[in-house]
Amino acid sequence: MDIPGTLLAATICSYWIGVGAMIVHVRRHARRHSRRAVVLPQQSLERLMGLIWLPLVAAWVALPWFALSRTSPPLGLPAFALAGGAYAALRWVATVLALACLAATIKCWARMGKDWRMAVTREPDQALIMDGMFSRVRHPIYAFSILLMLCTMLVVPTLPMLGIGVIHIALMMLKARNEERHLLADHGDDYAHYLARTGRFLPRLR
Repeated sequence: MDIPGTLLAATICSYWIGVGAMIVHVRRHARRHSRRAVVLPQQSLERLMGLIWLPLVAAWVALPWFALSRTSPPLGLPAFALAGGAYAALRWVATVLALACLAATIKCWARMGKDWRMAVTREPDQALIMDGMFSRVRHPIYAFSILLMLCTMLVVPTLPMLGIGVIHIALMMLKARNEERHLLADHGDDYAHYLARTGRFLPRLR
């Protein structure tokens, strides 16, 4: 039994179940307060990214399970991933790190609560969260998503998974830049000062 692969596959499923739970939570809160929560993309750019992301997420969830049930590439794990030694240890490290990414993401979701959104939205009095993990990094959720994908690529080093990973990371970078433009236009100097003292995905060294 491939324990790192199984744990990794379960972690990814849990991550996206969590995204679904956040969508439900935000919408329920809005209904209780007679408001309309805009969770899904409104911008044409983000709608285009969404069309790419839907099959990408489906593949991200499915490919680790395929790797567990296939015995040869391209969907099955290559021989070096199943052999013992250094790479086996690396897969375990990546699996533990993936679990840590899920736990940290849940903490970020809990901090955002009703203010969590899946896309750029234009809503009155939208909060600008700058404490907790957000005090040092502007996009900790995206950073953990990128790290979770890198862990996936290490645990499931198949060509389809590597391709999915490259696309996902590129989309995360594009989405972060797009959100920053939107928030700078909405919040002005407050967000400009926040940009100056925080890193996009990693804390600033100074």
